[in-house]
Amino acid sequence: MKFSSSLKLNHVFQRLYHTKGLANGYLVLYARPNRSAANRVGVTVGKKLGKAVVRNRVRRRFREIYRLNEERFTPGWDIVVVARSRSIEADFQKLTAAYLALAAKAGILEAL
Repeated sequence: MKFSSSLKLNHVFQRLYHTKGLANGYLVLYARPNRSAANRVGVTVGKKLGKAVVRNRVRRRFREIYRLNEERFTPGWDIVVVARSRSIEADFQKLTAAYLALAAKAGILEAL
């Protein structure tokens, strides 16, 4: 991620969970403006979705979707993606479409 960094601190995740999130069958997206010129992105996958191998695979896929579309995101946002159980079996194109649709709905995607 050239223009972004990862979210690591628990209190930042908790702050984002208290905002209004947008959801579809594959993921829940929480977004909140930050006071920097870069985005900070975090991905959460719960233990109910499977063992560590499965969770890490889902996490890698969401990070890759963001990385491939990073230039389309408006800078200055904290973004948290929470994976849902349907994201385990979904193909990459469906996950990409779901991710970008929620980002557009949240207003964090720049118009092309």
